Amino acid sequence: MRTMLQMAVSGPSLLSSRSACRLNPLLLSARRPCAGIPRRRLCGSRLRFFAVAAASGNGVFTSPEIAKNFDFASEERIYNWWEAQGYFKPQLDRGTDPFVISMPPPNVTGSLHMGHAMFVTLEDIMVRYHRMKGRPTLWVPGTDHAGIATQLVVERMLASEGIKRADLSRDEFTKRVWEWKEKYGGTITRQIKRLGASCDWSREHFTLDEQLSRAVVEAFVRLHEKGLIYQGSYMVNWSPNLQTAVSDLEVEYSEEPGTLYHIKYRVAGGSRDDYLTIATTRPETLFGDVAIAVNPKDDRYTKYIGRQAIVPMTYGRHVPIISDKYVDMDFGTGVLKISPGHDHNDYLLARKLGLPILNVMNKDGTLNEVAGLYRGLDRFEVRKKLWSDLEETGLAVKKEPHTSRIPRSQRGGEIIEPLVSKQWFVSMEPLAEKALQAVEKGQLTIMPERFEKIYNHWLSNIKDWCISRQLWWGHRIPVWYIAGKDNEEVYVVARDADEALQKAQEQYGKNVEIYQDPDVLDTWFSSALWPFSTLGWPDVSAEDFNRFYPTTMLETGHDILFFWVARMVMMGIEFTGTVPFSYVYLHGLIRDSQGRKMSKTLGNVIDPIDTIGDFGTDALRFTLALGTAGQDLNLSTERLTANKAFTNKLWNAGKFVLQNLPDQSDISAWEAISAYKFDQEETLLRLPLPECWVISKLHLLIDAVTTSYDKFFFGDVGRETYDFFWGDFADWYIETSKARLYNKGSNSIASVAQAVLLYVFENILKLLHPFMPFVTEELWQALPTRKEALMVSPWPRTSLPRQIHSIKKYENLQALTRAIRNARAEYSVEPAKRISASIVAGSDVIDYISKEKEVLALLSRLDLDHVHFTESPPGYANQSVHLVAGEGLEAYLPLADMVDISTELERLSKRLSKMQTEYDGLVSRLNSPKFVEKAPEDVVRGVREKAEEAKEKITLTKNRLALLQSTVLVTE
Repeated sequence: MRTMLQMAVSGPSLLSSRSACRLNPLLLSARRPCAGIPRRRLCGSRLRFFAVAAASGNGVFTSPEIAKNFDFASEERIYNWWEAQGYFKPQLDRGTDPFVISMPPPNVTGSLHMGHAMFVTLEDIMVRYHRMKGRPTLWVPGTDHAGIATQLVVERMLASEGIKRADLSRDEFTKRVWEWKEKYGGTITRQIKRLGASCDWSREHFTLDEQLSRAVVEAFVRLHEKGLIYQGSYMVNWSPNLQTAVSDLEVEYSEEPGTLYHIKYRVAGGSRDDYLTIATTRPETLFGDVAIAVNPKDDRYTKYIGRQAIVPMTYGRHVPIISDKYVDMDFGTGVLKISPGHDHNDYLLARKLGLPILNVMNKDGTLNEVAGLYRGLDRFEVRKKLWSDLEETGLAVKKEPHTSRIPRSQRGGEIIEPLVSKQWFVSMEPLAEKALQAVEKGQLTIMPERFEKIYNHWLSNIKDWCISRQLWWGHRIPVWYIAGKDNEEVYVVARDADEALQKAQEQYGKNVEIYQDPDVLDTWFSSALWPFSTLGWPDVSAEDFNRFYPTTMLETGHDILFFWVARMVMMGIEFTGTVPFSYVYLHGLIRDSQGRKMSKTLGNVIDPIDTIGDFGTDALRFTLALGTAGQDLNLSTERLTANKAFTNKLWNAGKFVLQNLPDQSDISAWEAISAYKFDQEETLLRLPLPECWVISKLHLLIDAVTTSYDKFFFGDVGRETYDFFWGDFADWYIETSKARLYNKGSNSIASVAQAVLLYVFENILKLLHPFMPFVTEELWQALPTRKEALMVSPWPRTSLPRQIHSIKKYENLQALTRAIRNARAEYSVEPAKRISASIVAGSDVIDYISKEKEVLALLSRLDLDHVHFTESPPGYANQSVHLVAGEGLEAYLPLADMVDISTELERLSKRLSKMQTEYDGLVSRLNSPKFVEKAPEDVVRGVREKAEEAKEKITLTKNRLALLQSTVLVTE
């Protein structure tokens, strides 16, 4: 016996309406005919829904005919069905160039935030579009091991158990981290799936996977062999709590209140009046001073240049007083203490001037032996104690409030310390040169284009990259030192311990012992290899690798253009000989409705999963995708609510289409529908005006939207499709079609409307699917003509026929309808009341307008038996409301049809009296010199504008009264 799945895939015609009713009578009881629609046109969708609802044999899909709204709870079922069908995997038999994109790997510790929701939405839009275009598509997912973040999470977990990291061996600690990862690391992946990400999950990667780890080691070895990796002592961002160097991206700056301390530095060999006063926010670093600098043009201090200053509280240590134009004469006292071991700017100045570097701080933020009596004290404790001691010795001048830009750890929140530390570095200039050429030669396109300047500036001024981190979680640096050698300059670089031992034995003898560098690599190092390491580099064959490489696209936030994107470009060129992707698409930040950055402190964080629960995934995706590339997006509940309404509108439109298709058993009706070939010019020419208009508009839309998709103008795609669906299809054509569908005398006129409704709606679903995958798939599965899943259905063809003159003609009909509707509203005509109308136009216009008399009457609520078409004004023109809908198209609406004239006269007379009183009051104020001269200019302007507006309303009301009075006179 055939399963429901087999029957659904084969097509709904396999079952009769009667058998569908017998199998599931609940479907019938849920359906009610719409008033005014012949029942024979409603019952056919009973079978159609049943066959499709059983598409996967387990009730995956729900028809809009039995559900009031799209049920968000069905999203996960639909997603699981897609994945089970294998739709997310690339179809390599299609014979075209693949579309390949690598997901920016979110931290394994993370939970979904709106930044993730943004990149998942945009990348899924790209992937779904190109899949429907017939290209093999591969979206490679994965997560990042997030060295610092993950180690912090696990350390906190251990602390809750009363365990410190130092209590465990390295192996024991990393074992606990892996256990945590296996238990909690899948959260972010499950949440990404909730957003509809159509990734090939069979290719999911983790940056500490064996294959990716081999790629990281291989990259390090090759760079070192080329002399591009070296070890040295340089200034880094140091985290005392984590006791590791951190990248610039992991340091966040904030303006914070603090103190500016003014301290005396006596001039050696001078009198008590010979001293320099320095101003500093970090007095504890004075123990690391190696010079005092002044500006050579500062007359206050030129006499001291070349002499020595005594560093306070250092038992008389002397430092030179030098001059340098770098010193700002207007900041503080104009005297600069140079502490190159603890300030980035001082470090650069010291290197330029050849000054020594003195480090006064231990790795944990306490001061070392250079600080003398302050040794072992925490940096902030020293700050307080030192100032107290300076006050006692008379060297404290004053302290004052001062706002400083403070660097804090993105992970732990502590203040970051600039510190000179021995680390591993990558020499970047040789790599950067090729990355610059890639953009210059057009091998890489950055969108929006303005970010090219930022990319070029950063690569042209690049610094060497500190790649070592003092952590236990991450890729261990593949460097082994020789045991017994005091000098750590003696080492070997190898792919594994066996190779390292072999190299060491070749150089230092058979009895040599080695030990591995304890540091790990910066997480960004493995991330820089992501687009090609996830495709198998360096293990796979060239044939397999080149099947998907180079990738097509990288999509990410503009805030990591330098830290990740540029590094991937450099590494890709270095290791594969080509740019790793052809395009870089950069999105902006998600901000709150007021344009503020989302933060827990402000309490304005919007959780994507909560949002999905309230508004649905499709509404969230549509909202996020409407932004402009590279621009920040302000997210508000108002926008989400509006787009949830859009989802419901789409659902209701599907309900209308389905309810107005013929019975499945009505073979002749379906043959009539299938006979319409809307991709052919001759078919379009035979269509009535409204149908020709909406098909032509659809074909224009397909071209425009396809072009926008190809250019990555997703905001334009969303807006154009939204406007067409809501403005043209739902508001106009669906309403127009009712004149055909409710026509009891003609099956042929109904069939053309049914064919057009189905054709247009199918194509709308296709155009919207990349944005709103769930609701569109649900609706698609309810259509009788669907052959496969929407997500793998072919994209609509472009350059289909369209009739521009028909568009203009229907726009005239729309203008006429709007004019009549506005007049009805202006005169407060009851919605149910049908009124008469005379349409005046030239013979050519009357010819096509009169053919759509039923449509005009339906849309404008006119009395069909009293709608007349003429080339000259009617005899009752003077007692009518005269409307000009456009050039050569007018309408006359008899006033007596629209209102009770005596009641309206009374109402307008009272209204005119009230308006005149208000106007007189405004004029009186404006005629008062006291008011005009003394009131603020904007207040006077406001009163003047109100007076002008009131005058216009009075004139309009008088004209309407005159018209009514003339009607009364004629009647009498």
